[in-house]
Amino acid sequence: MRLTFLTFILSASYQLTAAGTLGENETCSTGNSRLQTGTFQFWSECNSITYCSARGICEPKGCRKDDFPFGYPQGSDNIPPKCERGEFCPDEASNCQPILPQGSACQLNRDDQCEAPPNFQELADISGRGLNFNGSVCLNNVCLWANATVGTRCIFENTPYIAYGVGGEFIDIVSRDNCRVGLYCDSATQVCIQNKLLGDACTADKECESWNCLSTGVCGVPAATPRHFGVWVYVLVALGIIGGMAGTLTGLYVTHRKQREIERAKRAQYWKEQNAFHQNLMQMRETARASIPSLNRGGDYSRDDDSQTPILHSAETQKSSGLRHYMANNDSSDFDDGLEMRGTKDNRF
Repeated sequence: MRLTFLTFILSASYQLTAAGTLGENETCSTGNSRLQTGTFQFWSECNSITYCSARGICEPKGCRKDDFPFGYPQGSDNIPPKCERGEFCPDEASNCQPILPQGSACQLNRDDQCEAPPNFQELADISGRGLNFNGSVCLNNVCLWANATVGTRCIFENTPYIAYGVGGEFIDIVSRDNCRVGLYCDSATQVCIQNKLLGDACTADKECESWNCLSTGVCGVPAATPRHFGVWVYVLVALGIIGGMAGTLTGLYVTHRKQREIERAKRAQYWKEQNAFHQNLMQMRETARASIPSLNRGGDYSRDDDSQTPILHSAETQKSSGLRHYMANNDSSDFDDGLEMRGTKDNRF
């Protein structure tokens, strides 16, 4: 069936991090080395940068398959080299070994350990599905060539992996065979059959040319096929984006406008109160100025009686210091400009 939610790779990564803990020169047993259940990840008692040698000691790995092997710090000088052409690095990563001829024992899914056939360019899988490696395939731990044709007897291998989906854990069976690309090995008859086209009935992904057998039991388009939408979908998306932006900007404008109106009303009220206060002060000044002459005119005082002398005198009869009437700082306007500051040339500050 269709391979979906195949996250057993995560489990494989977990097994890598949960590898053995024995370090270099520590004693180990090759009999405990195994492939983990469900992920078939190679495991040994040694840690990720050593392997258990035939001497029963964890020794530094002598080769690697990956460009960035697990367990080595970035820029490390102890990273083992990759193997040259015509060699391979086994799962143990002990050291590089020569490519194996057809019929030799190989490790699970290690098609790269097998020698390529003379016509490997014709048999090689270039689709990236991992059907073979340069026309060679390792089935049931034996190196074979993927050259079986239609109607001829074939060999297949079914490997159950633990996978995880929406419904939880389930078993995903991966079937591989030695048929040529475009064919599959029928499990019942054990002969190579032509791959089925879109819409044909199927029971497994390997039967379909698209490598995608739907849950309805028919071959569907490849799972990696990009999905195309009509122009109207893009138009609706564009209108939605523009409408969302316009609505956001309009909402912000209305909100800020209300805030500005509230602040403007506060400032207007403040200036009204200040203006009314200023007008009151001006009226008080005018009232004070108008009351002074009326006091002078209405007073009936004797010139000979000093006790009856008016409080205020004209500038011609009495000179007084201007300091007496100045009560504010030089920088302040809090003084009564209705009173005149007078002084003489001899006054010094």
